[in-house]
Amino acid sequence: MGYDIERFVGYVNEGLLCSICRDVLEDPLQAPCEHAFCTACIHGWLVHHSNCPEDRQVIDVSLLRPLYRYMKNDLNRLQLHCRNREYGCEMVCSLESIDRHERECEYSQIPCSNAVQSVWLPEGFLDFEDHSCLCLQDLTRRNKLFRSEMICRVEEAKHEMESRLDSQRRHMVQKESILQNEIEELKSQMSRMMSDVRSLMAAERQHRQELEQAELEKREL
Repeated sequence: MGYDIERFVGYVNEGLLCSICRDVLEDPLQAPCEHAFCTACIHGWLVHHSNCPEDRQVIDVSLLRPLYRYMKNDLNRLQLHCRNREYGCEMVCSLESIDRHERECEYSQIPCSNAVQSVWLPEGFLDFEDHSCLCLQDLTRRNKLFRSEMICRVEEAKHEMESRLDSQRRHMVQKESILQNEIEELKSQMSRMMSDVRSLMAAERQHRQELEQAELEKREL
């Protein structure tokens, strides 16, 4: 199954949704017909079917491939809320770093060993036998939360730099193409000028020959 689309911030491109569960792709694979699926979804589908659920083209597990790189990058840059949002976590991370954050999230549900029934406690309570260590626990929670925030910011900064570099590379390629076209146009203009010069020189020779012929005829007369 994919990531619940309700967790995501902003618009999610249709191409990044699983064609089976209709949630955002999780551990995605792509068929030769370019339809994408969560690995679990398509494997479950192919147990009972031998075709693509979208266009019914015949596919096999051996034909499935990872997403195109540009699609994977778009998927990783999506921003979503932590799954523990309902318990108080306000973290928003890129999809690429959400698993790392959720492994360390202080708002994850864990059972309290001193309670008659399971209740939610911050993860750090597992490290203490005495629940009176509230100050130390709070510092631990804040430290882990700070680490998660820093990891998310580093990932976002990395993606921002990669995006800028990609933009600069595309700009340089476009400039190179424009310059190449201008060079070709200048070569074409130079070729036409040389052709015109040769035509003028030929016309001049012809005119000179005609003058010489006229001079001879004049002398004979």
